Amino acid sequence: MAGVMESEEQARNRFQSELEFIQCLANPNYLNFLAQRGYLREKPFVNYLKYLLYWKEPEYAKFLKYPHCLHMLELLQYEHFRKELVNAQCAKFIDERQLLHWQHYSRKRTRLQQALAEQQQQQQLPHGNATAK
Repeated sequence: MAGVMESEEQARNRFQSELEFIQCLANPNYLNFLAQRGYLREKPFVNYLKYLLYWKEPEYAKFLKYPHCLHMLELLQYEHFRKELVNAQCAKFIDERQLLHWQHYSRKRTRLQQALAEQQQQQQLPHGNATAK
């Protein structure tokens, strides 16, 4: 019975480690660090990145706090992308694009929430007017 408990604990530890690692892939500066130290050229590491693609499945992806790490994981499957990450300018460009995306997303989300709130208020007004008559 102790073996089963250990196996479950090992699986939980692996899940947690992989969850933390895959989310680090959302950071272009970390990707640049990996590339500059040669990890992205090592076949076992590239194979590990391929193995991690299972995180794209909804039952795993739901645990991600930074889901754009999946996009980076997808790009890391391509040798050309891995080679380009050695260049700090490449990482900087990705970082800037992410920031612009987040800013656009935040503004768009705020506008959508405001529009929804206004729509809900308008839907409540006719009912209020009907009771007042």
